[in-house]
Amino acid sequence: MIRLFVTHDLAAGREFSLDEGQSHYLAAVMRAKAGDELRVFNGRDGEWRALVAAVGKRAVALQVIDPARPQGEGPDLDLVVALVKRGALETIVEKAAELGVRRIRPVVTERTNADHTRTDRLRAIAMEASEQTGRLDVPQVLEPVKLDALVAGWEEGRRLLFCDEGGEARPVLEALEGAGEGPWAVLVGPEGGFSPRERGMLRALPYATPATLGPRILRADTAAITALALWQAKLGDWRS
Repeated sequence: MIRLFVTHDLAAGREFSLDEGQSHYLAAVMRAKAGDELRVFNGRDGEWRALVAAVGKRAVALQVIDPARPQGEGPDLDLVVALVKRGALETIVEKAAELGVRRIRPVVTERTNADHTRTDRLRAIAMEASEQTGRLDVPQVLEPVKLDALVAGWEEGRRLLFCDEGGEARPVLEALEGAGEGPWAVLVGPEGGFSPRERGMLRALPYATPATLGPRILRADTAAITALALWQAKLGDWRS
């Protein structure tokens, strides 16, 4: 079943036209025709059953039929990830969306090997992953900021799982034992790791929980996927 994320409000009988990209996808790639059924969601109104109302030269029109699933909300989990090379970063964003992250916050660190990224491209990847994985929302992908600025403006009450491979730290599952639920973030550094100054700053944060991801040195994309999976298994919605 095709699933599409849309920005329109969803209600029975509502009709609207898709944007150029989604229209092309349905008409040219999926060969949709009038009467075909699909599912749509917008992150607010749940998932709805819809029909292709018309396939035009410029746009595909949909008609919303009835609700399929009520809106749900996953865990309040952010992924804070240092900018890395494009391919690895795109993999991280895709897998973070699949793993239920609510927000993705790229950061620039002292050893970051990239200082910019195409946020619009990352947002498109997050949307496609959300459509395919069955979730009812799309994670936010924020603009990159410097690590120091992120820490200075840290949200009160949000805990931080700091993936620290530069010093002594407990394994993730042990470090999270008894840590409690609530808003969390997972922080993964660049390929070269955090600088000594950054590590000292992060370890001194009262809301940070340093943890190790095992005996091997992991690439940034592997580290992000591993840390998110372990957090989900311990504190997230995998338990249910």
